[in-house]
Amino acid sequence: MSKSERFWDKTASKYDQIEMKDTQTYQNIVNRTKKHLKSSDIVMDYGCGTGLIANEIAENVQELHAIDISANMIEIAEKKASDRSIANISYAHTTIFDERYKKGSFDAILAFHILHLLEDEQVVLHRINELLKPGALLISATPCVGEKRVLKSLLSVAGKVGLMPAIQAFKINDLAEAIKKGSFSIMETDCLNPRTQEYFSVARKN
Repeated sequence: MSKSERFWDKTASKYDQIEMKDTQTYQNIVNRTKKHLKSSDIVMDYGCGTGLIANEIAENVQELHAIDISANMIEIAEKKASDRSIANISYAHTTIFDERYKKGSFDAILAFHILHLLEDEQVVLHRINELLKPGALLISATPCVGEKRVLKSLLSVAGKVGLMPAIQAFKINDLAEAIKKGSFSIMETDCLNPRTQEYFSVARKN
C-alpha cells in the first residue's frame, strides 16, 4: 500500500466533514458539471473519494464508473449510493490504468481535486485522453495553490514531513498548459473560490 493510499484510507471517515465546509463550491461543481452531461453519457469519476459528486450526478447520465485508490473511500461511497438506491454507479477500488477500462469508452471523465496530487500529470492526462471517445470531455476542478504564496509554503512543508500527500503548486497558467499538453482544447476555465484559488475547467479531447 502506498503512502498516498494509507493517507486517504485514514482520512476517509472524516472526508465529508472536511470537504463540506465549502458546500457552496461543491454545489457549484455539481451544477456546472451537469450542464455538460447527457442522459446517454458513459462517465468516469476519477478519484471519486466518498462519492460526494458521483452520487449527485448519477441521475443525469446512463452509466457512471467511479474509482479511487482508497478502499475506505469506496466503501463509504458504495454505502451512500446503496442508501439512496442509486443503481447506475459502479464503484471500484482501483487506478485509472486498470485494463478493464478500454480506449474510447467514455463520453466524459471527471477529475475533481486530483490533478494537483499526481506525481506525473502528463502520464495520467494521456491515459484520460486515451479512454475518452473522440471529442469527449475532461471536466476538472483543481486548487491552484501556486497563486497563494503562503498557502503554497504551508502545503509544501506538510507534504515534506508526511502530514499529507505532496501537492503540485500549480498556477492557473501551469494547469492550463498541462491540460493542453495532454492533447485537449480548453473550452472554459473559471475560478470557483478566490480564497482557495480552485479552478473549474472543461476541456475537449483533440
